[in-house]
Amino acid sequence: MLKTIIEASENFCIHQIRKPHVLHDNVQTQKILIAYIDINAQSGEKHRVYVGSDSNFMQRISKLFLEEDESDEATLIDMTLETANLIVGSAKVIAEESGINTYTIDTPHFEKHDVFDFAYDEIQYIKIDNDLLFVAIKELH
Repeated sequence: MLKTIIEASENFCIHQIRKPHVLHDNVQTQKILIAYIDINAQSGEKHRVYVGSDSNFMQRISKLFLEEDESDEATLIDMTLETANLIVGSAKVIAEESGINTYTIDTPHFEKHDVFDFAYDEIQYIKIDNDLLFVAIKELH
């Protein structure tokens, strides 16, 4: 499932941000904006998908979508929620088109602006310049 979410994240970087990106596996410990969306697979499994970024990455998104050079924290939170929704929604479409592991998505929720310290099954980081985006997934029981 993380594969389609990473594919959607890369598509977001390519088509929205239009900058080269690099995938990383190494865990980051900096303060980041964190949102999550719960997904319900057709198989009956439930997962929580975390999407987060450092403030610089989300400011990049705010500049792109809102043309704001310096956004306040509330705007960065809104952009985090929108980014999570765009990426996971795109991953849902990718899964549907492949016919493998289709799912529905819930509403995104903002978790916190802090270190990512939640349990997860898989995680992947994407860097654009020095800005960081990450996605992580955890099966819910």
